[in-house]
Amino acid sequence: MTASADRRLRVEVRDMLDAVDPGAWDALTHGREPFLRLAFLEGLERHGCLGRRFGWFPQHLLAFREDALVGAAPCYAKTNNYGEFVFDWAWQTAWERQGQPYYPKLVISVPYTPATGPRLLVHPDEADPDAVRRRLLQTATARGVELGASGVHLLFPTAAEAALADQAGLVRRTGCQYHWHNRGYADFDSFLAALSTKKRKNIRRERRRVAEQGIEFRTLTGTTAEPEDWARFHRFYVDTFEKHMGIPTLSEGFFVGTAAALGDQVILFEAHLGGQPVAGALCYRSHDSLYGRFWGCVDDLPDLHFETCYYQGIEFCIREGLARFEPGAQGEHKIPRGFLPTPTTSAHAILTPGFGAAVQDFCLRERRMMEAQCASLMEHSPYRSPA
Repeated sequence: MTASADRRLRVEVRDMLDAVDPGAWDALTHGREPFLRLAFLEGLERHGCLGRRFGWFPQHLLAFREDALVGAAPCYAKTNNYGEFVFDWAWQTAWERQGQPYYPKLVISVPYTPATGPRLLVHPDEADPDAVRRRLLQTATARGVELGASGVHLLFPTAAEAALADQAGLVRRTGCQYHWHNRGYADFDSFLAALSTKKRKNIRRERRRVAEQGIEFRTLTGTTAEPEDWARFHRFYVDTFEKHMGIPTLSEGFFVGTAAALGDQVILFEAHLGGQPVAGALCYRSHDSLYGRFWGCVDDLPDLHFETCYYQGIEFCIREGLARFEPGAQGEHKIPRGFLPTPTTSAHAILTPGFGAAVQDFCLRERRMMEAQCASLMEHSPYRSPA
């Protein structure tokens, strides 16, 4: 543990969260953000989802006034770029060509989670929240220097945090995801009515094919799912990663433990055929959004992925009155199914001398390209009127 302090505010760097009071940590976001709940972040540590095998080493920032926790940031030293979803292979190559190490680097993010949300957490009663956020960023930079990191990276922050990072001199980078927005739909049919005729017919055809196969769905939560449900989903999850040459980082114990702790913030859509589970999609919900994270299946049945991962989630959002559905990173195939291109943000402080100007130029050119790409993709919107 290291610390930097003044008389009013001190910031500590911790390599584990097991000694942190869950109530104090969760109060920073009112417990609304599932991925920022202590049970989720500490569960990654407790259940072996981080560490040397996966290249994530906790360096969490905790800000205190007296003994009260008033701010925090989930922070990690990284020895690879896996599980960040802000891809920097070109940067790594540039460092290596100049004979410089790119790793370690420091990231303020939620591991394996490309969902936009708060990253510089501040207690809602804090009188000067931006002062705490600035201090967290300053401490992250100082810690990066201590570790010999190539840079500090703030991934998927809120718009307000990104603006604060701009003021602090970090370089902004733009990405693109595909999000569904609830326009006050009464039911799934009213959502379909907002689409063009061709797209509406295509979605109905996909849903009909799933139903004609005799597939039925049930929706479970962290409260209602049993341990055997999570054991089965974990098998789906591992199988999907292995099929696509990926690394299944999350353990069965993590799924069981976080489901018990997060309760109704954990949503599992499970597909059944002949009374047997054949697929599942795991989502998490906040007070206003649904986040799709993982899916898996026994067999690649026609259109089952679209129904399980997209249409079940849209129906859930309409039923629960949620404003937004983020089904995960990438995927232009989501556009004709109602998910529109949405810019995402990251911010970067380059600590290796001689690389800052090149990265800034790269990000500026990339940002223009991504903005043009999002605008171009919006021309393929499936909605009858602008969304």
